[in-house]
Amino acid sequence: MTASENRQPTATRTFPPDFLWGTATAAYQIEGAAREGGRTPSIWDTFSHTPGKVFEGHTGDVAVDHYHRFPEDVRLMSELGLGAYRFSVSWSRVQPTGRGPAVQQGLDFYRRLVDELLAAGITPALTLYHWDLPQDLEDAGGWPERATAGRFAEYTALVADALGDRVKHWITLNEPWCSAFLGYASGVHAPGRTNPVAALQAAHHLNLGHGLAVQALRAALPGEALVTVSLNLHEVRPLTSSAEDREAARRIDAVGNRIWLGPMLEGAYPEDLFTDTAHLTDWSFVRGGDTATAHQPLDLLAVNYYTPTVVAHGAEGDVVPQEDGHGQSEHSPWAGSEGVAFYRAPGERTAMNWAVDADALYDLLTRTAARYPGLPLVVSENGAAYEDEIGPDGTVHDPERAAYVHAHLDAVHRAITDGADVRGYFLWSLLDNFEWSYGYAKRFGAIHVDYDTLKRTPKSSAHWYSCVARTGELRPPGRD
Repeated sequence: MTASENRQPTATRTFPPDFLWGTATAAYQIEGAAREGGRTPSIWDTFSHTPGKVFEGHTGDVAVDHYHRFPEDVRLMSELGLGAYRFSVSWSRVQPTGRGPAVQQGLDFYRRLVDELLAAGITPALTLYHWDLPQDLEDAGGWPERATAGRFAEYTALVADALGDRVKHWITLNEPWCSAFLGYASGVHAPGRTNPVAALQAAHHLNLGHGLAVQALRAALPGEALVTVSLNLHEVRPLTSSAEDREAARRIDAVGNRIWLGPMLEGAYPEDLFTDTAHLTDWSFVRGGDTATAHQPLDLLAVNYYTPTVVAHGAEGDVVPQEDGHGQSEHSPWAGSEGVAFYRAPGERTAMNWAVDADALYDLLTRTAARYPGLPLVVSENGAAYEDEIGPDGTVHDPERAAYVHAHLDAVHRAITDGADVRGYFLWSLLDNFEWSYGYAKRFGAIHVDYDTLKRTPKSSAHWYSCVARTGELRPPGRD
């Protein structure tokens, strides 16, 4: 049992009146309509159609058909009283080859979605890249190629020109660590490559692309627009207090966290990252001025969190545990630190076999706030998968999810009380959907989706979260 479970707070906690309450999704996970409106394949279309890559051969061809059903989904958000919706734009729907002019039919879909949200009083928060690189750009080398960063900036300018008059909240990248290291090192995500040097190149070009995209946004958007990036910062904990385990934690912090925080927020890569990866690359792909380009002023920092990362020293030559929660592969995603051992944290587990530990979110928020004073934070993803089923009465009762969210919102509130400037919380996810390499086997949604009929049914946790969002008051689930 975690400390947060032991605590079991009963007092009502009140959030700031302007706190942003939302939910989040990603284009490939929900939209479907994979071949409509001029859209061409992304790397996830190719990956999911490759035998053996995704659970039972599932694909996002239809997903939950948000492309055609978005008015219903916006209505459900409105009925739940949600104040904000974080969604991503499908790059290959807007710019099918990753080059050239935009396809207006693709942009029109997002115009209609944004208009529907605004009419419902819901604030749109737009993510430009949530892992779905146009396949044409991957064929040209993908993120390991420097040119992709420039293509991303051009695409950003197209979207900003189309939606900048209506969207205030902009996110450049979602979890670039996953794009670089799960996509190019361990191969458990698209495009499924297993080259640690390519992963480090991809990481740098994602940093560069982020900076170029921020510049493009600043040039196109009105002054009141808010620009950020969503990082899945790892709350890294050594298994023991030994010097060896603390050294393992330092290495994973470098390649998991500071590889992004350094360039984006400090203007330089950490020197220990170069040392850790010197046997792989001399980093000659970093050119003069690149880190200055990556280091663009942000209005806030968006943080995604689900579970802590527990590591230990692995003796050379030993087969070490790799329970890092990022899928099974013979290839480590931790470029330069392949010998580090990973362990599951103790305590209750979700359907993803991830430990439930809300105190780790508190630690992550307070430490990040202390490191970057003056930079507001937002929790842009947090949630859990459980084995949800529709009951005989047609409802979905998911007390485990409500308890998970309650504990993590309590952690957010404690962080605010202790000085962290946290401005909002986005529950992952609005809908059950295509959960990447797990296909449709894992359900994260506040709203249940019958994958045969696509019927939407808000779960009991959604109704509880609705009360929190409407009132700004956090009460334990089950209380009036």
